[in-house]
Formats: sequence, C-alpha cells, structure tokens
Amino acid sequence: MAESIPAKSSELVNDYTNTLNAEQKSQLTQKLLAYNDTTSTQVCIVIVNTIDGDEISHYANTLAESWGIGQKDKDNGVLLLVALSDHKVTIQTGYGMEGVLPDAICKRIIEKEIKPAFKQGDYFIGLDQATTAIFKFSAGEYTADNYAKKKKDKIPFGWIIGFFIVYLIIASKNKGNSGGIGGNRGRGGMMPPMWFGGGSGRGSFGDFSGGGGSFGGFGGGSFGGGGSSGSW
Repeated sequence: MAESIPAKSSELVNDYTNTLNAEQKSQLTQKLLAYNDTTSTQVCIVIVNTIDGDEISHYANTLAESWGIGQKDKDNGVLLLVALSDHKVTIQTGYGMEGVLPDAICKRIIEKEIKPAFKQGDYFIGLDQATTAIFKFSAGEYTADNYAKKKKDKIPFGWIIGFFIVYLIIASKNKGNSGGIGGNRGRGGMMPPMWFGGGSGRGSFGDFSGGGGSFGGFGGGSFGGGGSSGSW
C-alpha cells in the first residue's frame, strides 16, 4: 500500500525528509514565491521518503489534485515530487501547463538538471536548476532545440580549472618582470571575469532572485497526467 498523501500544505517547498537545510529551503521558497507573484503559476516542490511501491506519477497526480496546485481558472500548477529512498522523481503539470511543458521537455529537465545533481547528492542544486529550466520553458525563453544546444555548449568546470592553472603558470613566469600579479593588473594580469561566468549554475535563481511576498495558498488547479518521471 502506498504511503498516504500528506495533508494539504500552505507552502511551495515541502520537505518531509529534512534533506534541505533551512537556508536552502528558504532560498527555493523565495524563488518560487517570486515566480508565483509574477506569473500566478504555482510550482511546488515536495520531498517524501517513500511512496511504498506506488507509481510515482500516480502518487504525484493524486497529491497535486488533493492540494489543488495552480489557479482554478488556469490550471497552471507544476509539481516536482521526489521520493528520496526510492530514488524516484517526477515533474507533473496542470492542464494549463502541458503546452509549454510537454512530457518530452519534463523528461529532458529530469535527465539534464535533476539526475546528474541527485547522483552526487546535490539535491538543492538539482531542484534549483530544474525550477529555473521550468521558468525558462514556461516563458518561451527555452525551446527544445536551444535548450539542448545550451547544455552542450556549457563550458565544463574542469576546463575552467585547467585555464586557471595555465594562468598561474604564465603569471609566475612573468612575476619577475611585472612586479607580481598585482602589479600587472592594467595589462590583463588579473583573471578575466568571463572565465568564471556561466559556470555550473549552482545557486542560480534566474530572474526571480528578489523573493516574493507571503503565499496565499493553492488555488484549486487540476492535473491530467501530463509530465514525466525518472530515477537516479
């Protein structure tokens, strides 16, 4: 028998496993609140320990319908559910979000944003990156094609470390002539800021970093089974 659905919440981030620390939960909450305030779309994160053998998409849809995630007249809710001990995750969409977040896109977000981070135990990072991708797809900023290209073109973190090592070697060789790294700033002695731009994306809050007001509760949105699931 599946674990019972938690009682209806009044929060956008619900961690029943204490996986997120207080700061991480607060940051995600403010991010989702700001998005809700700006767009009226309600993106909800729920982390449970186990669904005891239930199909995660079924469990998630039951929870989303029970809580009424999204606005009743727009059905613009999105549920990101994690079953921690089961190593399962799903993104389920309300009827009104199925056009901008079709099943294939939800699958890509799980594969590219969530699974790699979760496999490293970086649950906050996976949730942060996934919600940012949800925001960008919903706004039309990402399409399936340019999203795939963006992920392929991202500079690996290892390359940045390599560039930094090369820089240090060159700087040390020029130290005697330039009076040290600090004395060569006017001629490019400092590390170019762009080397660190667009790094891993950790802690990224998109255009919704300012935080939002208080959450007024879920609006009675409906779900119809749209979305995708995966495991890590």
